[in-house]
Formats: sequence, structure tokens, C-alpha cells
Amino acid sequence: MAITLSRRTVLRGLGTSVALPMLDAMHPTRLLAASHRETSSPIRMGFFYVPNGMHMPDWTPKEDGTSYAMTETLARIADHRNDINVLSGLTLDGARAHGDGGGDHARSVAAFLTGAHPRKTNGADIQNGVSVDQATAMQVGDTTRFSSLELGLETSSQAGNCDSGYSCAYASNMSWRGSTNPMAKEHDPRAVFDRLFGGQTEKEIRRARSEREKHRKSILDFVEADAKRLHAHLPIVDRRKLDEYLYSVRDIEKRIAGAEKLGMTEEGVPDFPRPLGVPRELSKHSELMMDMIALAYQTDSTRILSFMFTNAGSNRSYKEIEVNDGHHELSHHGKSADKQRGIAKINRFHLDRFEYLLRKLKQIPEGEGTLLDHCMIVYGSGISDGDRHNHDDLPILLAGGGGGRIRSGRHIRYKNGTPLCNLYLWMMQQMGASADQFGDSTAPLDRLG
Repeated sequence: MAITLSRRTVLRGLGTSVALPMLDAMHPTRLLAASHRETSSPIRMGFFYVPNGMHMPDWTPKEDGTSYAMTETLARIADHRNDINVLSGLTLDGARAHGDGGGDHARSVAAFLTGAHPRKTNGADIQNGVSVDQATAMQVGDTTRFSSLELGLETSSQAGNCDSGYSCAYASNMSWRGSTNPMAKEHDPRAVFDRLFGGQTEKEIRRARSEREKHRKSILDFVEADAKRLHAHLPIVDRRKLDEYLYSVRDIEKRIAGAEKLGMTEEGVPDFPRPLGVPRELSKHSELMMDMIALAYQTDSTRILSFMFTNAGSNRSYKEIEVNDGHHELSHHGKSADKQRGIAKINRFHLDRFEYLLRKLKQIPEGEGTLLDHCMIVYGSGISDGDRHNHDDLPILLAGGGGGRIRSGRHIRYKNGTPLCNLYLWMMQQMGASADQFGDSTAPLDRLG
């Protein structure tokens, strides 16, 4: 006999709690209005940051509307054209100097999700605004196991001088719970995996990991009996969904284990030490993290997350794509054709990683559409041209359908100077958060629906 499941059903085992994807057997816990219709799928929001600006001639389309020609960089996500909007003209005033001199890189990250102008200090007296992800999580984050997730490919710092007198706390954290409380991001795939699929407490997580390592077991071995009992009572379509989901969890677990057999530092990049669960190649590291993000959304473990590809002003080289000069150095191109080619290659590398996530989300059925249809994901930078260090006309993408609230497939050009926070205010309202103003917003961003 088929059963009816709660959306919060999990598979349990020794120190293990494996959340499930949306199944037909589940009753929705909440209905959200979307374009005058109702959907049983929740809306997710995400924010993805890339440092050092963009090579704008390869980014900004010349035409507006639906018939715009994709530029060389945007062509990397051409398969998702109908799932994205390119937004031009948005501005981050909080990242400007306002009399504080240098430090555009640190300010661009600190202001990216807050819209605030951070206090210039490299001491303990840091001060910034609350970020949009945390402001939203404070209102609606209690509906999921994690109110928010903060992720990235490099570690966060809470002290030190990272950019012209700005604390490293500004340069390496874009999520802020309070004006003095940056949210450190996690960059170890193993740690994220354990958070998603471990027990409810740190003690349970450590115990389960110890047992798995001792007996060389998968996390799924601990919930096998529970999974078999559930499988027997599910309709055929849900059985297939469950099998595919558990296979993807096991595949990620195997890839993390493979990465842990490698050395401690990334070859050729001695300044970027990594924990055991991080692959040598940045592309593989990124793919594992994107897989975690997809699983976190799919299992409704969180609906709100942020992701930093690297920290502000990163001078990492990208030997995987034969770019041996540092990213920050290349961004100060001084109109050098060679440097501009290098920065454009790095831009495309980052967008390729984002495309991997979009493809994953698009492959996961949910409700009448896909998981991507129920997301609102911002991708971009708090700097436009890295050589000019300007913070207007930013490179911003909005991906996903927002549960039917977003009309995608367009290049929308706003009046230059339109606050980026107008977009965030609109997103907060779609998530069900009560807000009439955020950061330096003047009104919810228009023309998205």
C-alpha cells in the first residue's frame, strides 16, 4: 500500500540523518502563490560572488530584451538562456570610497550583500550591515534544518589587514548576521557533506564518521534498512526518484573519499592550503561544492545560501586553463590585450562552474518543473571593470524561475545607478520576508515578472 509522507521525512541510522528529495508521496508543508497559481515547491535563494570584476566587453550584451546576442563570456551558459536574466545598470554605492581611499576589493565583498559602507579598519572594531541572506533567514529560515549555508572555495578570516587598511573579515566574508558578525564560510566538501547527512549534533557526526572510517562504510550503509522499508511502500515514480537520489549521494561520497587520498596543498599554488577533502583541481573542488548546493536545495535542508568563488582581491593563478598570472594582477590590465584575454578566460572559467550548478538543478524534477524553476540565484561581482574599480553597471545574472515569479530569457538594462539592493528587496519579498527597504534600496526592482 502506498503511503503519505511528511516533507520532513528522513532516513535514520547510527549518527546519520539523510533528508529526502521532494516525492509525490509527500504532502507540501506550505503553499506559495506564483503568478496567480499555486505550487507545492518552496522558493530558494542563492548568491554567488566572483572577485576582481569582469572583462565587461565580453560580458554586456549590446541589445536589450529577449533577442539579445550572447557575448563571448555569456555564451558559456547559452544552454540556459531561457533560465537567466542579464541585469545591467545595477550599482553598489556602499562599495565606493566615500572618502576612505583605497580598498575597493574589500568594500566590494563587504557591501555586496549588505549594501552598506563598511567601516575602514583592520582592527577589532569592524562594522558592516546585515546581509540580505541573513535578513531573510531571520524571518523565514526556521522552516528548514539550516536557516542558511555559507560556502566557498577559500577559507574565511576574521582579522588581519587584507586591502589598504580593511580587515580580512571584510575581504573574505560576504554574509553578515549582524553589523559586527561575519558568517565564516565552509570550503571543505567533507565538512559540508557531514553537515547535510550527519547526525543532529557534533558528537553524533564525529561518531558516525569514525564508524564509517573504521569499517570503510558509506553513510548510506547506516540507513540501508530504513531506505528499504520506505522503498517498498513508495509508488513506482517515487522509487525511481529515491534510487537516483541515493545514487547521487553515494557518488559524491566516493569523490570526496578520492580527494582525501591526495596531498595537502594544491599543486603549483602554495599560497592556498586545503584540507584533506579538497581536490587539487579548482574545477573538481567547485563541482563537489556545487553538488552539495544542489543536494541542500533538493532535500530542502536550506532555502538560502551564499557562495564565494575566491576572496576579494584574489591573486590566484589558474593553471588549469593555462593562465599563469595572478587574477588580481590581470584585472589591472591597463588596456593590455594579453591581460584582458587572461581576465576573460578566468571569467569564463568561473561561469563554467556556475553552469555546472545550473545544469544540475535543471536535471532534478520538482513539482511541475525542475528545481531550477523554483530558485532565484544571483551571480556577479561588486566590481564592474577591475582596472577602473568602478561599482556601477555591475555584471549581474539572475538565474531560475522563482516559482513562476520571474520571466527569464532577457537582457534588462536599468538606469545606471539603480541600487543593487532593489533586486534584493524584491527577492526578500518573494521569499515571504516582510521588508519595505533593504540597504540603500529605493523600491523593489521592477520588470522581473
